[in-house]
This record gives sequence, C-alpha cells and structure tokens, in this order.
Amino acid sequence: MSVDMMSKEKETLWNAEYIKIMVNNFGMYFSFYLLTPLLPLYLSDNFGCTKDVIGLVLSGYTLTALMFRPLSGFLVDAFSRKTMLVVFLFLYFIFFGGYLAASTLLLFAIVRTLHGIPFGGSTVACSTVAIDVLPSSRRNEGIGYYGLSNNLATAIAPTVGIYIYHKTHNFDILFWTAFIAAGLGMVVASRVKIRERTVKRSGRWLSLDRFFLTRGWAIAVNLVFFGFCYGVLSNYLAIYGREQLGITGGTGTFFTILSIGLILSRLHGSKSLRKGNLTHNALEGIIISTLGYVLFVAYPQMAGYYMSAFLIGFGNGHMYPAHQNMMINVARNNQRGTANSSVLTAWDVGQGLGILLGGVVAEHLGYTSAFWMIAVVQVLGLLFFIFLTKSFFQQRRLDI
Repeated sequence: MSVDMMSKEKETLWNAEYIKIMVNNFGMYFSFYLLTPLLPLYLSDNFGCTKDVIGLVLSGYTLTALMFRPLSGFLVDAFSRKTMLVVFLFLYFIFFGGYLAASTLLLFAIVRTLHGIPFGGSTVACSTVAIDVLPSSRRNEGIGYYGLSNNLATAIAPTVGIYIYHKTHNFDILFWTAFIAAGLGMVVASRVKIRERTVKRSGRWLSLDRFFLTRGWAIAVNLVFFGFCYGVLSNYLAIYGREQLGITGGTGTFFTILSIGLILSRLHGSKSLRKGNLTHNALEGIIISTLGYVLFVAYPQMAGYYMSAFLIGFGNGHMYPAHQNMMINVARNNQRGTANSSVLTAWDVGQGLGILLGGVVAEHLGYTSAFWMIAVVQVLGLLFFIFLTKSFFQQRRLDI
C-alpha cells in the first residue's frame, strides 16, 4: 500500500472501528432511554411511590454514575481501554436482569442505584475509545457525529418503550428488551480493534488532575446547569404531560421530535466543528435550547409542547458536542479519559440535582413550578457561558 493511500485511510472518518463503537453506544443508550420516561410510572403504579420518593429512587442511578465517573476516567487512562470498555459493558448488561428480579421497592432502589456504576464507566470508556479510533484531523467533527448514536437512541427508545407499555402494560417485557439491547451492544464493542498505548506511570500517577480535569472546571460548571434542566425534563415529562396537559400518548412523539432536532443539529454543526468554531457552536445551541425551555412552560399547549421539543433538541445538539470538544481541547493527550469523565460527571451532577430537586419542587409546588425552575436555571447557564466560560476556554485551549 502506498504512503498516500495509507495517509488517506488514516484520515477516514467513518472507519470500521468508529462505526462499531457507535453501534455499541446506540445499544447502550437505547437500553437506558427505553426505560427512562416510564420508570416514574412504574414506581408510582407498582409501588405507590410519591413524587419525592420517585425522585429519590431515580436520582440514585445518576449519583453512583457521578461518583464513579472520576475513577472510570482514571482507569481508562491508566489501563487497557479495550479491557475497561468490555468489563464495564458486561456489568451494565447484567444489571438489567436485576430489574426483573427486584420484587420490592428496596430491592429495585438498590439495583437501580448500583446500575449507575457500570453505566458511568461504560460511557467514559466508549467515548474515549471513539476518540482513539478517530484521525486527529477529524476529531472535532467525529465527536459531533458520535453523538448521533445517542440521539438516534433518544429518538427511538422512548417511543418504542411507550409503545410497548401501551400495548402490553407489562414492564417485564420492557426490562427484557433493554437487557437484549445492552447485550448486543456489548458484543459489537468486544470486536473493536484499537492500538494499545504504553502507559507511563510517574510519582504523580494519583494526582487530582487524573480524576477530574481541573483545567476545564468552568466548562464543567456550565454543563451542570444544562444537565440539571435536561434531568428534570427527561424524567418528569410523562407525568407532567399526563397530569398538567392531559397528554397521555404524546411523550414518545415529544422525544422523537427532540431527537430529530438533535440529529439535524449535529449534521448542521459538523462543518463548524471541523473548523474549530467551538464557542460559536456552544453559544448558538445554548440560546436556542433556552428558548425551547421557556416556550415549554410559558405556552402549555400542544403547539408549544412539540415546538419546544425541537428547539431543545436542536440547541442541545450544538451545545453538548461543543462543550465536549472544548474540554478535550484543554486536556493533554494522556488525559482524554479524564476529560470525557469530567464532561459526563458534570452532566450527571446536573441531572442528579435536577431529578432530586425536580421531584421535591413538584411534590410541594407542582410540576409547573418545577419546569419554570429549569427555565430559570437554563438562563443562568447562558449568562455563565457568556461572561466566563467563553473566555476561560480561549485562554486554556491546547489544540493538540
């Protein structure tokens, strides 16, 4: 093979290993989002949980994922990324069987909480391996496209889950479906081929910066704001729609429209990401998603409900990959796992707080107040980006 052909092959974005890791990522998020909008209904109908108890039980998953993210980033950087990926995915797959066996609220809460550990590790390992198999010249663009696998799962899984539920009213079928999807993703990921790195261990092997990318703290704080908003939206949408708007079959359509917005946004923003216009992409996305959150609660009609879904999806599709790329661009080459874990940790902190506080506010003030709360938080995130994060990133970017 000639040098030119080898160079061209190295610069190929859609290589076989990248596609495999995207397929696995789809399976992982499909199994997650299949259950997400329906678990509040499951806890309410099967165990008679109140709104604040639902928030407490569901926040456990995000809390353990959050707590394990920094360690998983360290493990992915310090050991074989392929080995770590397969181990985390296997544990993530097995835990779905625990939902089928959990016959009491306590057992369900334990299984759900512990399930967050392998989920946290799997998402960090998967996104880091995706970066490793991308050519450096296509990395910003590739990270943007990588999120399409999440977005497709977000579009399809809630719709499939809600359809199965309305047809069968049997949560065991949902749990089995999630179990199989996670297993198929794991099998595909086990066949990914990546070049193993030589791990250099030094006296500072266990420094703080190996667990959380302190160079990117402002980027992480910004993501906490946006994760908070999405945590409330994704977990309480079904109940809000049923109790406040009288919408019993529109949740799946909402997530489908939201995901269409995400997908179109990823495609629209790929050229800008390739050119390195990260702060422009981020700001554009934040403004659009802020309009979506405000519209959602300010205009509680069918038109506002579905239009807000598109705006939130389109905005987040610009905002999230831009923030992920910003974090990676302030990290050194041997800190990619830490950079990814820091991004996901920040998002989990936000989602966990959103799920927990959203349930408390909904219990005492109602779901309308909970959704007004996230509109305010989203505006605060926008202001934080404009006045701090944008200049913070420009001063620290490494572009390596």
